Amino acid sequence: MSFTLIELYSPRAAWLSLDAEGRNEVFARIGAGMGGVLALGVEPIAFGAVDSAVPHAPDAFFFGAWRAPDRAALDALVAGIATTGWHDYFETVNAGGETVDLTAHLGQLAAA
Repeated sequence: MSFTLIELYSPRAAWLSLDAEGRNEVFARIGAGMGGVLALGVEPIAFGAVDSAVPHAPDAFFFGAWRAPDRAALDALVAGIATTGWHDYFETVNAGGETVDLTAHLGQLAAA
């Protein structure tokens, strides 16, 4: 069983006010903070800018997707992201949970 985290995020004023050196310092802190969760088997899957032309697109500017081998690794990922100071610079919405196949998901929807 694996777990997935989908993040939607947009820059805050604190990010927008940083110069290139300040942004690089934040990136370095994030990179250093992510090493521990990668060692737990967390995998970066996909990242990018949200295409606002896609129907029902969110207001967020960016997205990220991660895979974790278990709930403990997912929890460590979410905590690790917070520890880097990420949320000081980006307004974030997290959607995470156990990953199931389409048939199982349809069952989840039917049970709702």
